[in-house]
Amino acid sequence: MITTTDNTFAYLLHDVTRLMRKHFDRRATRLELTRAQWRALKVIRRHEGLSQTELADYLDMEPIPVGRVVDRLEKTGFVERRADPADRRRWRLHLTSKAHAIVDEMEVIGAGLREDALRGVTRADFDALVRVLGQLKDNLNALDDGATDDHRDQP
Repeated sequence: MITTTDNTFAYLLHDVTRLMRKHFDRRATRLELTRAQWRALKVIRRHEGLSQTELADYLDMEPIPVGRVVDRLEKTGFVERRADPADRRRWRLHLTSKAHAIVDEMEVIGAGLREDALRGVTRADFDALVRVLGQLKDNLNALDDGATDDHRDQP
């Protein structure tokens, strides 16, 4: 049984995430995009035609800062806003061909970084890691879905 006092994994998750971002940023400096911009481009590519509100949800950001990110991406020719055929007040976000080339390059940078990060990790260990992280995610999502947490608010 794993004890709840063993929080090493949380620190490791945070450190790995921080280091992945840092090294990706270093490798992607030539693209001249902020982290928020490249994250937005990746989400829009995965969900072409989403609204700014939906993009804000995916990025876990407030709508106004996301609007500014989209404004900059539109100004630089990476994103196109198109009217929503079902709601004239809503805009749908689409990547331009210029953006597709950049996102393709981001994918190559990300693949190289993942390869470097996973050096020395066996396939079995990687599969176990993904399985455990999936379980952690499911457990945390269940908390959002109204599941009870017997340990909440206990001293």
